[in-house]
Amino acid sequence: MTDVSASPLPTTVDRATFQAELDELRVREKAHSREQDAISAARRRLPMVEVDAGITVTGPDGPVTLLDAFEGRKQLIAYYYMWHEGHPAAEQCPGCTWCNGAVGELSYLHSRDITYAVFCQGPYDESRRYRDFMGWTMPWYSGVGSLEQLLVGRNIGQMYLVSYIREGDRVFETYWTTLRGVEVMDNSYHLIDLTVYGRQEEYEDSPDGWPQGFGVNEHILVTNGRPIAQWPRIEAGRSDDLSAGR
Repeated sequence: MTDVSASPLPTTVDRATFQAELDELRVREKAHSREQDAISAARRRLPMVEVDAGITVTGPDGPVTLLDAFEGRKQLIAYYYMWHEGHPAAEQCPGCTWCNGAVGELSYLHSRDITYAVFCQGPYDESRRYRDFMGWTMPWYSGVGSLEQLLVGRNIGQMYLVSYIREGDRVFETYWTTLRGVEVMDNSYHLIDLTVYGRQEEYEDSPDGWPQGFGVNEHILVTNGRPIAQWPRIEAGRSDDLSAGR
């Protein structure tokens, strides 16, 4: 991690000059917002494909159907969580930890008749212990045994966000995204993007001398050998033992 205390700063100007440059940037920001609205409008007009509503995932009470995972709501957003079976908590996916750590308040989704759930790509008991260690409360299932049906045509073992809708007892897939597409889940990075040093990652276009130490020696979402969000849990004394003998 780079020590930003010694990093250079932007040029200092008077208030009028600052506001003039900000106003110029604001034109681009507003254009970006309008384009995002247009993309969302196009997304709402995509066709859909039917999915077998009887495909099963494993939850706290055993196997349930994909239809059951809607919890009676009209729509479902499922996050397909990458998993390294048999590995300790410190070696679990930092990207999935980052994304799901941003999912807290579900009532706004529920108010739009949307259920959010995790479909982990690893065994239920082991991965559920990770969920509990992290203190998450979203519905959690294992998709093991059904991933080839659920992720047809996609690479199993990669993070995905998939949107579904149901019509009675029939289920349809309406959208999916992966990799940087899942950044829509996170608020931390969106806030970081508003700061002068940005994400401090090597790929960013920043002025010379700007700190860019994240990802140099470790994954961009890892510090001292663990996904960043695990450290507050460890410091609070929570057990990260994922074994059955916990």
